[in-house]
Order: sequence, then C-alpha cells, then structure tokens
Amino acid sequence: MKRHIKEREREEPDAAADEVIGKKKRLALLDLLLESSSEGVKLSDEDIREEVDTFMFEGHDTTTAAINWVLYLIGCYPEIQVRVQEELDGIFGGTDRPATMADLRQMKYLENCIKEALRLYPSVPFLSRQLKEETVIGGYRIPAGTPVMIIIYRLHRDPDQFPSPEAYDPDRFLLENTMKRHPYAYIPFSAGPRNCIGQKFAMMEEKVVVSSVLRQYRVESTVRREDLRISGDLILRPFDGNIIRLFPRTSSSVPLIGTS
Repeated sequence: MKRHIKEREREEPDAAADEVIGKKKRLALLDLLLESSSEGVKLSDEDIREEVDTFMFEGHDTTTAAINWVLYLIGCYPEIQVRVQEELDGIFGGTDRPATMADLRQMKYLENCIKEALRLYPSVPFLSRQLKEETVIGGYRIPAGTPVMIIIYRLHRDPDQFPSPEAYDPDRFLLENTMKRHPYAYIPFSAGPRNCIGQKFAMMEEKVVVSSVLRQYRVESTVRREDLRISGDLILRPFDGNIIRLFPRTSSSVPLIGTS
C-alpha cells in the first residue's frame, strides 16, 4: 500500500502548487485511509478493509429503507408529488439523461422530502451510547458508565420541535424553519463524533434513485398511513413491504404494481 501511495505522489502534480492556485484536491475515502496509515496512525490492512466495508455495505440496507419510505410517503400525498415532479421537470427538461452532481444540488425540494421521510421513519429508529461522565436528565442523576438508549423515532416526534409531528411536511426543512430548531432535534444519521460517515453519500444515492422513478412514473401508495404496521428492529421497515402503483407519466396505460 505504501508503494501505491509513493507511485501516486510521483504521478500527480505537487500538492502545494495546487493549494497556491486554489485547486486543492480532496482525497477519496480509500486514499485518505491509506494516507492516514502512512502518517503515524497504525491502520492495518484489516482496519482499512473494515472501514471501507462500513461505508459501502452497511449503508445499503439503511438507504434502501429510506428510499422505500420516501416513495411511500410521496405516493400518499399527490400535491407534494406534483411539486417534486415540477422541480425535476425544471432540471431535466423532459430528457432522459442521467443525473449529474449539479442536478443533485438543484433538487432542493426533493431533498426536503427525503429529510422529512427520515424524520417520520428513520432508517435506524434507535441507538445506544455509554455515558462518559455523570449527567442529570429530567431530574434524575445518571452515573458515568451507564448505557443509555436514544429513541430517534420518538425524538423526531417532539411537538415542541415539530408541530403536528405526524404530518408529512417537507417545508419543515426550509432554511427559515431549520434555523430555529434545536440542532439535536433531528438526528437520522446520529450526531457528534459517532455520526454516520456515509450520510452525504446516502443522500446522493436517494436523490438519484427517487428522482429516476419520479421522472418516469407517478407513484400511488395503496396502504393508508393509519393502517401501516411497522417493525422497529435494527432497521425500521413496514411489515410485508409497502405496495405502490406506478403510472407511466406519458401514458394512461394500466399501472405497474410493485413493493417498495
């Protein structure tokens, strides 16, 4: 691995020169891990492999769940779906070209829809931590070393932070609304030093997949939210999946039926 780094340094322009002309290059995750391993931080090949596994594989299940929930919720609210599709039509102009990074940055309303879906149905509904120091919560003194559990599903339904908490309202994530909210009221990717390292990557994946579906189809959910049965094991899922109908936007043909 060290030989790989040295060879790359010989092939690439001088990093200091890049900084002077304002073109400082960001390292990819694997390169960053390799470089860290060569600068006094003892990362074995196995350590590096585990970090890459965490980033690439452990996020797939959670991202799949998030895509499921946002398609389901958009399928429940036609007026929201119309706004999403108007945004996508404005970006792509009716073409079928692949989405670019610039396109993803323009998907502001879709991003808010995804964030609101993660508020109502966080992929990971709870997490646990161990207190490093004594603290007082709700008048109770909790000693250091105590394991504590944070129920994200419940936290995201705090009516003081999210009025009408069961309503699906993507406008909660407009800048003017998020500025007055407690920074730890919304933690679908955890928070602090142990937060999810792949959250930006996950958001990009979700935008790509959801936008690809909604550019071609109108989504209709067949199960009312009041009738939902959910399972909150490690990943928050609907029992038996969410059945949705897909109607081609350019055709009045019989809908496709799928499980998201």
